[in-house]
Amino acid sequence: MLSNKLFQSYQRKSQFLTQQFLYYTSRAHPKPTPLFTIQSGLTKILEGIEERKAKRVIRWECRERNNYKHKLDGPYRNQDETIELALNLNLDPRKPGQNLRGSVLLPNGTGKSRTKKILVFTTSSEVGDSLRALGISDLEVGEADLLERIVDGDLPVTTIERIIASQDMMGQIQKKAARLLGPRGLMPNSKMGTLVPSPDELEPLLNELEKSRPYRTDKEGIVHVAIGKGSMGEQKLMENLGAVIKEIYESKPESYGKSKKGSKSKASSKGQYVLRAHLGATQSRGTIRLDPRTVDPTSPSYMSETLKNI
Repeated sequence: MLSNKLFQSYQRKSQFLTQQFLYYTSRAHPKPTPLFTIQSGLTKILEGIEERKAKRVIRWECRERNNYKHKLDGPYRNQDETIELALNLNLDPRKPGQNLRGSVLLPNGTGKSRTKKILVFTTSSEVGDSLRALGISDLEVGEADLLERIVDGDLPVTTIERIIASQDMMGQIQKKAARLLGPRGLMPNSKMGTLVPSPDELEPLLNELEKSRPYRTDKEGIVHVAIGKGSMGEQKLMENLGAVIKEIYESKPESYGKSKKGSKSKASSKGQYVLRAHLGATQSRGTIRLDPRTVDPTSPSYMSETLKNI
């Protein structure tokens, strides 16, 4: 009898110690970050946006009841948060061919209202008139006169979102404004889709760029792309997500791979291309980590709600 009681007490203690070990967290043993599929992760982000919207409405109503007057008088406008995809790629931008840069066409647009200007440089007056007739807001078309306004400071560089040009204007732009536009990433570039050979190609390019987003890898090999606004809905955002992931994989270099500092190892085409993927919103507390298999077009779990064949 005594041995049975001792055995039972020992068993209870061992179970308790095992549970303590399993749930023990510290700075050296952090709690593991949960992984979400791309669809469940987007759903969670949208739920968080709706919760924050409801809290802002309640807070605003409380202020109105307490006769709180804001500095800017006007109707109440709730924030429409932007959703961003961050991909940590297995790239070393210091190596040749591994610095990705371009623009992706979003099927459902960006959902963002423009606050800055788009400039178009062309020597063709007919093309300039047809572009002005499109009725695009904050669009300015010109040639040498428009360039002089930028150089003289009459048109501040901080008010420019994007510059599009035909090849016949690149000589003047590089000669007069390269130092102003280059550091800010505003120089027309064929890789970014903002430079065309002839003026006749400017109009279709401008229509495409209305729905496109630029992207480039930072020094750590991470790409940040805004996929749209929370008000667009889950289906449209999923379509934009698919377009971004497809573009990133189509731009994959033949050889890639991060190397440690001081290492002389050569890049190869083997290994995982997307190391980590995260989704976040403008005011979300941190980001949601996605399972890399759901953002890999070669995986059976790509863009699916559940993981398959695992």
